[in-house]
Amino acid sequence: MSLKGDVCVVTGACGFLGKRLVRLLLEEENMAEIRLMDQHIQPQLLHSLEDCSGDTKLSVFEGDIRDGDFLKKVCRGASIVFHIASIIDVNDSVEYSEIYGVNVKGTQLLLEACIQENVVSFIYTSTVEVMGPNLKGEPIVNGNEDTVYDSSLKFNYSKTKREAEQRTLQAHSEVLQNGGRLATCTLRPMYIYGEGCRFLLGHMGDAIRNKDVLYRMSLPEARVNPVYVGNVAMAHLQAARSLKDPQKRNVVGGKFYFISDDTPHVSYSDFNHVVMSPLGFIIQEKLMVPLRLFYVVCFLLEVLCMILRPFVRITLPLNRQLLTMLNTPFSFSYQKAQRDLGYIPRYTWQEARKHTIEWLASQLPKERERIRAK
Repeated sequence: MSLKGDVCVVTGACGFLGKRLVRLLLEEENMAEIRLMDQHIQPQLLHSLEDCSGDTKLSVFEGDIRDGDFLKKVCRGASIVFHIASIIDVNDSVEYSEIYGVNVKGTQLLLEACIQENVVSFIYTSTVEVMGPNLKGEPIVNGNEDTVYDSSLKFNYSKTKREAEQRTLQAHSEVLQNGGRLATCTLRPMYIYGEGCRFLLGHMGDAIRNKDVLYRMSLPEARVNPVYVGNVAMAHLQAARSLKDPQKRNVVGGKFYFISDDTPHVSYSDFNHVVMSPLGFIIQEKLMVPLRLFYVVCFLLEVLCMILRPFVRITLPLNRQLLTMLNTPFSFSYQKAQRDLGYIPRYTWQEARKHTIEWLASQLPKERERIRAK
């Protein structure tokens, strides 16, 4: 099912995934208009898209996801919304009111705007972290949408994303102002990597400071299955096509889907090494301290931060929940997305790895210079 002639909104259009999705939509579809929504749209982004924009109109909407009137303006006349924008925070460095306001209230306001402005399809970018891992560190290996799991979450990020996902799915089949029905679905990508990934860049910077040695923060057996950003963008396109297809709309609507690809299952730390070893980086053989001791240290630091919080807010680079996430086997299959959405990863692991390494290689001199300048 083609999206030819449709008008779509991409929130978080300047972000890591948003930019990739906009380019894919321009390359694959002949849409009437793509509305780029973000707090600030860099002119260089629009310039970079000129080579593939064709007859599609690119419109810029700069504003706050918490501004209901602004969202109505963005959605007026649109048929599809890709809601990617959110605050990603795994260190609890952002105040709860801020992250809740953007991730939950912003999503609710956007859903209300879609209903008032007769938008028929809404695709929400969730995360595997709405599933876990839980505080017990109970593993899941090759799980799926039917996997039963005690998802007790601590991260404000995970909790707000889960609530936003629930609100999105509950809005499926809501009656629009014109009498039509809204169709929604959510996608749960694994850890997303590729060109522009700030987490990879951060790990590379840490390794440069450590004499080109990557820190080992996860045990080798704590395997996860990262997913390439280009494949996540393709999953979003397939979701939009499926919601537009009358025969698939009721199958896909109101459902969530795990999105992964054929990237090998490795630990987070070993994945960093896989994509950075061609650039000369090595990795620590073992954790810096035994895992149990790591937990004790994190606990003591968290207690100290709690005591000091009335006076000063301290952000820890590592906490017990993050340590659990890094050291719990947690992987999921994309078979249901393949069956219902027709999702097939566009990029092989070899292609994804090549593109990622080339991007990291282009960033390496800049990172070395930036760190040297400090």
